[in-house]
Amino acid sequence: MRIMLVTDAWDPQVNGVVRTMKRIIAETEAMGHVWEIVHPGAGFMTMPLPTYPEIKMGLLGRPRISSIFHEFEPDAVHIATEGTLGMAARAVCLTEKHPFSTAYHTRFPEYISARLPVPVSWGYSFVRWFHKYSGKVMVATPSLMKELEDHGFSNLVAWSRGVDTETFTPLKRVEAGQPGDPFAGMARPIFLNVGRVAVEKNIEAFADLTLQGTKVIIGEGPQLEELKRKYKDVMFLGAKFGDELAACYASADVFVFPSLTDTFGLVVLEAMAAGTPVAAFDATGPRDVIPGSGAGTITPLDGDLAKGATDCLALSRETARAHAETYSWRSCAEVFLENLQPLPPPLRRRFWHKIRIRRRKPAVEKTEE
Repeated sequence: MRIMLVTDAWDPQVNGVVRTMKRIIAETEAMGHVWEIVHPGAGFMTMPLPTYPEIKMGLLGRPRISSIFHEFEPDAVHIATEGTLGMAARAVCLTEKHPFSTAYHTRFPEYISARLPVPVSWGYSFVRWFHKYSGKVMVATPSLMKELEDHGFSNLVAWSRGVDTETFTPLKRVEAGQPGDPFAGMARPIFLNVGRVAVEKNIEAFADLTLQGTKVIIGEGPQLEELKRKYKDVMFLGAKFGDELAACYASADVFVFPSLTDTFGLVVLEAMAAGTPVAAFDATGPRDVIPGSGAGTITPLDGDLAKGATDCLALSRETARAHAETYSWRSCAEVFLENLQPLPPPLRRRFWHKIRIRRRKPAVEKTEE
């Protein structure tokens, strides 16, 4: 198929949307599918997102998206995000009567409410409107699907995630005091958090914990400098990538995931793939991945996350790795393809033939005049 992806999140952003879609694209290209990726850096006028300048918003995108749509002639259109480009793509598809699919990657209402004085209910009204005409709304976990159903969403389908078990592996663990130890000089055990350093990630709940050893945060974001000033006992290592990041995952003793707003949390699987047990709150994502696995602990929202993190020290690193191996990017990509809403093959040629005729007609009439 020819697949058109429209996303407000792309390089140089580092987040779950970007990482998921890049892996899906790689997997499906290997199957022979062709992609057109529409993102803010693809020739759009942009402006920084208020309160989050690292993210650029594409402006006045509808004419360009319409042009790309007609030039590429996609079999399927997938809109990954509810941002300005996502809204423009939605409008183009509805105007042209072309089916499309969407995904609920981010708890948009909660994220906006955490940054601006906007009621969460307003946010849900918006995202419900945005996804209303989507043929299928892809959702990462069963618990999130139930929540969205309770908020009045329809056309929801399951779409889990995968993990790169070659990059993230216990083989990259460096024991304390050995050459290459990423936590050299730090007291053990190492309690690690990786991700965007932003208010919606609830990182302060991790930084506030009283734990024996060292708390380490890897990542960048708008809250980084504030947390550095506030928590002198926490080690902030900045952004890490590739083998360096994989060594940090594998060399940590426990991964702590305090987020209450993630729809899945790819970092949870990455930590497990590296053999590191995960301590998390009973929130969407962890509650669908951890219970019954032996790969981590789940703490009630009003419970003691420090105890959950400490209990992880007694868990088997081999069990954590084995659990991560049950999540395949290949199967994730296959489910994504099944969930797309392409034009049925017999209708594709007729659809684009009519579109071409309609687009040529004004030019012919103008020439005759």
